[in-house]
Amino acid sequence: MNRVIILVNPLSGGVGPQAAEEAEAILSVYDLEATVVTLEGAKIPDQIAEALDARPDVLFVLAGDGTARSVATRAGPKGPLIAPLPGGTMNMLPKALYGTGDWKLALRRALEEGAPQAVSGGVIEGEAFYCAAILGAPALWAPAREAMRTGKLKLAWMHGRRALRRAFSGHIRFSLDGGAKRRAEALVLISPMISKAMDEPVGLEAAAMTTSDAAQAFRLAAHALFDDWRHDASVTTQPARRITVWARSKIPAVIDGEPMLLGREASIRFLPRAFMALAPLPPAAEDSV
Repeated sequence: MNRVIILVNPLSGGVGPQAAEEAEAILSVYDLEATVVTLEGAKIPDQIAEALDARPDVLFVLAGDGTARSVATRAGPKGPLIAPLPGGTMNMLPKALYGTGDWKLALRRALEEGAPQAVSGGVIEGEAFYCAAILGAPALWAPAREAMRTGKLKLAWMHGRRALRRAFSGHIRFSLDGGAKRRAEALVLISPMISKAMDEPVGLEAAAMTTSDAAQAFRLAAHALFDDWRHDASVTTQPARRITVWARSKIPAVIDGEPMLLGREASIRFLPRAFMALAPLPPAAEDSV
């Protein structure tokens, strides 16, 4: 590893105005040719393209969750190694790769302990995800939880009321790998990197939630995404490579921590090798080396 580029967006929530200088200071300790690029608003797409075209050995990304996903998606499995550092709000992908929300610690871990590893994931209507996607009414709780986390109580209340109004207005229907149509309150698709139910990247872990009342739905939604809700009697899981989801209205979703609204029908497929990351190997992989 000789040439590295780090893209820094100082305006992202978890970065800060001094991040570029701090990154330069950390990188100066290592025997590397390092370039630090400060991302600037409308120039960001071109700056990302230029960084990828430069073909560095590793492209670090210290920016929001959406920017990190965009860079990883554009790099693909044949692009340079990608190291998405925790600079966003949810930081689901960086935390899964580096086990920390501290970008400086993640940067050092990548440089000192990192090895190339394939990251699998999924793609839904052109949007890639590498950790998890929540489809259905419980996804509406995500904006409320985020507003509460940042202390915006009035906004949290507004989002919470909207979620309650829509939570039981309709179910979603889904099919796994061309199988029979099933109905659920929500469908959660979890990547092999995150899933505790799969030892090999054979597909996405599809977890169907079938709740019976508002209190139960709120309890499940209140748990962290990878908490113990999958052990609940109202949740069933199985691996799948192709998933189709239907609903009578547009489907609310949270993709790697980012809320969005899908159409009334959505198709999802498994990406066994979405991009190559520079990150410490999982303990099981280290033991096999």
